[in-house]
Amino acid sequence: MPKARLVLRTTYIDEQGAVVEMKAYQVPKTPSTPHGFKYSLVYVRGGQRVVGYDNHEHKGDHRHYRNETSFYTFTTIERLIEDFLRDVATIRKETRT
Repeated sequence: MPKARLVLRTTYIDEQGAVVEMKAYQVPKTPSTPHGFKYSLVYVRGGQRVVGYDNHEHKGDHRHYRNETSFYTFTTIERLIEDFLRDVATIRKETRT
């Protein structure tokens, strides 16, 4: 298997003017990527990250929601996308005027 294979890449601006970006790569399984995926999903509004899911070497799988960071249990790419988009929808409902 190549070092990293792109499996997801989506970027768009929603109707509230916020940026939604989702990237995921299939990578060799290692202690820092035991499930074999490297990913970054982020929702940015007004230049600030409001929601984010990512995994980097020293933190592992985790979720950013507003100003809090918590552990995230990765199961599948599909579930990751669902969880991320659910958080984005919650934030968008809270801020709709």
